[in-house]
Amino acid sequence: MKGTFRQPAAVALGFVAILFFGSAALAQTTSAGAANLERPFPFIFANLPKITFGPRPRHCFCDEDCTAANLAQERLRKASQPIFKWQPNLPAFKVRPAEPAPATDIRVIDLEGLKKVLQRDPKDTRPMLLNFWATWCDPCREEFPDLVKLDADYKNKPLNFIAISIDDITDVQSEVPKFLNEMKATMPVMLLNVKDPEPAIKIVDPTWDGQPPATFLYDKDGKIVFKHFGKIKPDELRAAIDKEIKK
Repeated sequence: MKGTFRQPAAVALGFVAILFFGSAALAQTTSAGAANLERPFPFIFANLPKITFGPRPRHCFCDEDCTAANLAQERLRKASQPIFKWQPNLPAFKVRPAEPAPATDIRVIDLEGLKKVLQRDPKDTRPMLLNFWATWCDPCREEFPDLVKLDADYKNKPLNFIAISIDDITDVQSEVPKFLNEMKATMPVMLLNVKDPEPAIKIVDPTWDGQPPATFLYDKDGKIVFKHFGKIKPDELRAAIDKEIKK
């Protein structure tokens, strides 16, 4: 009687155990299948290198998701960086210093001022060289380098050299100093500002028509000893200057 009762009980217990373990296995299989459905290509993420970019991003629950999120963050970071970067070790560009302006002050004179120049200072016994020129005069521009060289060569000799511009008064702060700077001129420069040029021409030399360039050499007494209309001949002018200096 007891053996008959125990046998059905054992069979029932075994049946319950089979149901329990079978349900557990089925649940595990279902979970694995669901995971594979969520990640249909798990082998792609498995082959990616382990990259660590810093703290794990938010809403990241597994290594594959974190890798993808970090890669996306790295792409955004690189895209936000500037294309050009300052490199402090590169040599800096050097700015060439500007050339000094010539030590020439342009003095504006009228007719009375020109008369005073021609009257000479009794104490000044040097021969005086006057050159009348203008920036708009092509022969003047061509001969000016010879005058600059002459001024440099006679700088330490007894010669009073004055360049008198007959440019318009409006050019005294523009074209005239610009030209002198280009020529590197350092001789004294005056600008003759007269409404009527005829009186100025007559007191310089009645034979002069007023056209530049015109060059006049005066001896120590104020008498014209050499004059030339048009572009100078440097050798002739130097010979005349040397002759007056030796007196």
